[in-house]
Amino acid sequence: MSDHDERRRFRRIDFDAPTELRQGDRRWPVKLLDVSLKGLLVKRPEPWDADLTQDFDAVIHLDRDVRVQMQVELRHEEPSRLGFICLYIDVESMSHLHRLVELNLADSTEMMRELRELIE
Repeated sequence: MSDHDERRRFRRIDFDAPTELRQGDRRWPVKLLDVSLKGLLVKRPEPWDADLTQDFDAVIHLDRDVRVQMQVELRHEEPSRLGFICLYIDVESMSHLHRLVELNLADSTEMMRELRELIE
C-alpha cells in the first residue's frame, strides 16, 4: 500500500493547537496543520536542523494540563510542511486524540472503522 493510500485511511482533522517537536535537547515550536489517529502534519519551522535519521516526540497542547504526546517518524518533507507518522502513543494521549477526532467526525461508524484500521 502506498503512503497516499495509508494517509487516506485515517481522516485528517484540521486543528490548531500549540505544538512542539522534540529531538534530544532540541525543540521546535511548530504550527499544527492537521492531526489524525496515525500522525500529524505541521508547518516546517525555520531553522529546521533536525537529525532526520532519528525519531521525534510531538507534543500537542490541548489545554494547560491536557496534551497529546506521541513518538513520531518523519515520513515526508516539503518546502513548507512536514508529515509525521505515529510510532507510539500512550493510553492517556490516545484517549485525548480519540476524543478530538471523534468530536470532529460526524459519523461514529467512521470513528470505529478508523480504530479498527489502527489496531490492525
